[in-house]
Amino acid sequence: VHDLTAARAHVLGALYAAAAAGLPTLADSGYDGAGIGIHTPIKQPEGNQVLSPDNRTYNRLLRALRCLGERGFALLKGRWRILQHITASPSTIGDIARAALVLTHFEHNYLPTIR
Repeated sequence: VHDLTAARAHVLGALYAAAAAGLPTLADSGYDGAGIGIHTPIKQPEGNQVLSPDNRTYNRLLRALRCLGERGFALLKGRWRILQHITASPSTIGDIARAALVLTHFEHNYLPTIR
């Protein structure tokens, strides 16, 4: 199933609600046309035209921000092999991912201090 097809079936409603609350979603070009609040890279114009400096800067910033999330997921999937090919129910996957995130934060000493 294509990413956008799966997203439309399962998560775009929640992402639209987040966008309405001012929380944008960053996505790759596979989500082009997903709708309001889903920010995807601007495509290269047809022919020999190049993107404007503003559009190139937008794409560069979008890549840099997405890279942080991708790196975080790679860290989780590399450390917790169960996340690589999981077949549990979506609610269970969320619980497992949250537990892995907390344990990874603990392991890397990222937990906030409690006063």
